[in-house]
Amino acid sequence: MFKLNLKIALRNLWKYKGYTSINVFGLAIGLASCILIFIFVRYQLSFDKDYANGDRIYRMVTSWKYADGNEFYSQGVPLPLPAAVRNDFSQFEKVAAIQQSSGIVKAKALPGKAEVKKSESIYYAEPSFFEIFDYKWLAGNPNQSLTAPNTVVLSEKAANTYFGDWRKAIGNTLILDNKTDFKVTGIIKDNPQNSSFPLEIIFSYVSFNSKNSKDWGSVSSSWECYVLLKKGVLLSELDKPIQQFLNKYENDKDASGKVGHTVQPLKTIHHNDNYGNFANKYMPYKQIIGLVIIGLFLLLTACINFINLATAQAISRSKEVGVRKVMGSRRKQLIWQFLSETALITFIALLLACVLSELTLPKMENLFGGDVTFSLFGHPIIFVFLLVMLVVVSFLAGLYPALIMSGFSPALAIKNKVTANAGGVGLRKTLVVVQFAITAILIIGTLVVIKQMSFIRNKSLGFDTQAISLVSLPQDSLSKLKYNGFKERLSGIKGVKNISFCSAAPSSDSNNETSFTYNSSKRVDFQANVKAVDEAYFKTFGLQLIAGRPIAKSDTIKEFVVNETLIKKLNVKNPNEAIGKIMTLWGGKGPIVGVVKDFNNYSLHEKIAPMAMFSRKSNYRGIAIKLDVADIGNTMKQVESTFNTMFPDYVYENEFFDENLKGFYETEQIMGTLFKVFASVVIFISFIGLFGLISFVATQRTKEIAIRKVLGASNLELIKMLNNSFLWMVLIANMVAWPVAYIFVKNWLAGFEYRIDLSIWPFIFAMLISMSITIITVTLRSYRAAKANTIDALKYE
Repeated sequence: MFKLNLKIALRNLWKYKGYTSINVFGLAIGLASCILIFIFVRYQLSFDKDYANGDRIYRMVTSWKYADGNEFYSQGVPLPLPAAVRNDFSQFEKVAAIQQSSGIVKAKALPGKAEVKKSESIYYAEPSFFEIFDYKWLAGNPNQSLTAPNTVVLSEKAANTYFGDWRKAIGNTLILDNKTDFKVTGIIKDNPQNSSFPLEIIFSYVSFNSKNSKDWGSVSSSWECYVLLKKGVLLSELDKPIQQFLNKYENDKDASGKVGHTVQPLKTIHHNDNYGNFANKYMPYKQIIGLVIIGLFLLLTACINFINLATAQAISRSKEVGVRKVMGSRRKQLIWQFLSETALITFIALLLACVLSELTLPKMENLFGGDVTFSLFGHPIIFVFLLVMLVVVSFLAGLYPALIMSGFSPALAIKNKVTANAGGVGLRKTLVVVQFAITAILIIGTLVVIKQMSFIRNKSLGFDTQAISLVSLPQDSLSKLKYNGFKERLSGIKGVKNISFCSAAPSSDSNNETSFTYNSSKRVDFQANVKAVDEAYFKTFGLQLIAGRPIAKSDTIKEFVVNETLIKKLNVKNPNEAIGKIMTLWGGKGPIVGVVKDFNNYSLHEKIAPMAMFSRKSNYRGIAIKLDVADIGNTMKQVESTFNTMFPDYVYENEFFDENLKGFYETEQIMGTLFKVFASVVIFISFIGLFGLISFVATQRTKEIAIRKVLGASNLELIKMLNNSFLWMVLIANMVAWPVAYIFVKNWLAGFEYRIDLSIWPFIFAMLISMSITIITVTLRSYRAAKANTIDALKYE
């Protein structure tokens, strides 16, 4: 029976090869898109899932709530917290502190091996970290390798980089920042791409020195703490101990915000954008859900094409059904026959989809920045997904047409008296409406995303972003070098317009919040964002002062410049009234000498924060160089040469400010690209499906068209007649799509503090696009039918 069904299916597919091609190609594109989305979603959901005790691993995190309603979150904790947690919580089996930093790392040269010197992200970890996380060790002991001071563990990749072969690394020495030697005591297997822990160089925690080691009021996102929950302990059992812990250590009545600590499951670290992680990679669940919905839309659109064409073809196969029923075929057998044809089409489409996916995957990897692969044997779950998709699509696309065709009356079918309604005209119209509604939703979403991203690119942030290079400086450099000498040497380079030493650019991921006092001894009820800058900062970045003057040259805190938001939150109406008022923060005290016009110190997702800027040489982490655009390349080469001359033991690093800002909107850029790509795919699938459907409708109405021509109808009138019914369906589809699209784009825009005003034009434009597609598609096929020979058409059977 299977062999017979397959033979009949192949015969029918060849007989209607035009419609078969449309079905196969439409399904293949839809299936390929779904495969790519599945591969990416699987990759994103696989982050941090390979640890043996993953379901019991949690991260301690910090939050602050202020009287003005604002909330802030940090993945970091105070430095004394891990030891206190280890002492106060019996519910935790293990507690481990790990700190992220950076430095210049080089290895003592081995015979035949050139010296390697690099600027690296480094970590300081307690030995218990490797008891919580079961890394594979190539050499060394997880319980002992990091117990002693001045010891270091390397990843296989780092060991190969510095020593040529990881087997030669054990017992040799790494030098940190040209002053401290560390003995290599262990080698761990490289972290996979889908990890929030890009650990390559891990120093012993006892080697980590900080002046904040006992300060509960200081928190950095670089200071993390992980805990391993004991077996059988429920999260609800931690509520009371955590509150007692907060009352014991964080009960500062004078604090401007209420501090909170909680535990975050390991599995959510990659998907929670409130906190972040060491790898700076995250994909919120809402973005993943959005991709899944787009995939379902694509699959549904492709299936709708199939159902429309299959039900339209039903009448042409009515005689076949009638004959088979007369010969004794039961309805069940006919249903399986038609489902077999659908399954065969789907299988062919799936094979083509796999080829398309393999060809497209490199571009997807570039877009997402992930190491994703299409491997049926390497990732068996992909094979399972393909099998499930084959079964689901075969039934989803084939069941209704099979029920329609198998239900024909044998007598009517043989006499060729099956009506057009038997082919499911009502359903076809409904499905066309659904298909174009999906198309309209994606077009509207794409237009809004493009417009918002254009708004972000063009919005004035309140400072200059063009031709500014940010060059990192060694953290201890300014205490050793001649401060003015380095600046003067850079100023002498042709093409350098302005130079400023600073802790961070005006808009940056590197932000510090602190409490402060204003014109009194009492702390205000909100925190200020602080930046350590020199006197040239305002000119270099083009910041506008609305009152007072910039800060004067100084190595320590002497005076302050604040922004408009800060004085507004202090209820100061006139900026000039703030001039001369005394501020105290970070141990420094001085008058406010200027008020700067508000600028966006975070991304456009967030409000402008109250801000204070001051001089403090010890906090400068880099230098901002404003360049002449005429010859940036040669200028930067001279800057690099000057840096290498001044700092021969360090590594030159720089990035351009405008490129750095794009990182704030990487997720939105990805979603915008996806919307454009998949909206185009849906439009294309709709186009070929509509072309196939109108071709069949035109064929079914061949005699009617010929009779109308004989009675005097013009080609234009015939084209108009065939267009009308489809245009009404598209119009209805847009009316259905508009409210759904409105809810979607409104919620998406709500994630931006600064956003475009949602107008009706994207909705109107989406309708015009879908109507234009319909008119072009239907007109092309209708004109061919209208131009057909009338005599041949009247003889048509």
